[in-house]
Amino acid sequence: MSSSAASPSVPSPARRVLDWRLRFGVLSLVWGFSFLFMKVGTESFAPFQVTLGRLAFGTAVVAAAMAVKRERLPRGAWTWVHLTVAGFLLNALPFSLFAFSELTIPSSLAGICNATSPLWGMALSLVALSEDRPTRRRVAGLGIGFLGVLTVLGVWQGFHGLDVTGTALALLASFSYPVGWIYVRRTLAGSSHSHLSLTGAQLGLATLQLAVVTPLFTSVPTSFPVLPLLAVAALGVLGTGLAFLIQYDLVAEVGPTTAQMVTYFTPVIATAAGVALLGESLSWSTPVGAAVVLAGAALTQSRPRADRGRSEPAPGTDRGPCESAPVAPSVTPETARRARQGSRV
Repeated sequence: MSSSAASPSVPSPARRVLDWRLRFGVLSLVWGFSFLFMKVGTESFAPFQVTLGRLAFGTAVVAAAMAVKRERLPRGAWTWVHLTVAGFLLNALPFSLFAFSELTIPSSLAGICNATSPLWGMALSLVALSEDRPTRRRVAGLGIGFLGVLTVLGVWQGFHGLDVTGTALALLASFSYPVGWIYVRRTLAGSSHSHLSLTGAQLGLATLQLAVVTPLFTSVPTSFPVLPLLAVAALGVLGTGLAFLIQYDLVAEVGPTTAQMVTYFTPVIATAAGVALLGESLSWSTPVGAAVVLAGAALTQSRPRADRGRSEPAPGTDRGPCESAPVAPSVTPETARRARQGSRV
């Protein structure tokens, strides 16, 4: 928990005003609509420009929160090196890949591809994290989840009518998140800096990365249409900055297990928004496959009843395919203690 977080015995004003269930609903909507915002933004701006705008607006929100709480940026050269890598794997790379993917695939499909993140995370953790042992339940969840992916893609039709490149980019973006989570868990789990401070620095570094790359591959837009510009601003302010603050507040109040349930609402909202507001087509295999993916993801995240009381996962390390996956997992001393106890990705 951040050192500036309110004591559990004295609820903060935000918690008194809004019940956690309402904030949970807001977070689900924000992350679900993020794919629609990306789609609208890329209609007028290049994908790198959409990502740069998103990161800039998101960083501004987190920086404002840091100023209000009087948080300082982390210190230490190696901390900044690790945060630079984390910013690339958790922000700059997946955000850009999703933006590029939505040039050729519906926002609803991108949202469903994002739901594969916990499947990739579980598969990687079994290889990269010695404390994560394969169980029948997890292996079954992986199998079911990837069967759902094949259903969404319509493998029996030979991927007919599917843009393979765009879909591959969205899946690669989802794969980047657990790679970043594992990297952060390996390198920053013992940091004494607050979660807010580390994430503010991480987002800032990711913004700098896009600020360097974007001018090299894009030209300055000749016009700034209002609707796409508002979509990019909403994507950053709501889908990145505010979403992080809400998500971390939920983890601190109700625990990571409950907070991560937002994972299972995000693709549903992304699909509904794409179909209702953008007129995207929807075949039967998309919702059916998405349901199978989420069932598999839920199975990989579940634990036998005998293990549930041993330790909670570190906040943020098992959040699943939340569009944020955009923020670094909690790396406070409490997280380090939980990580040593064998928390999951």
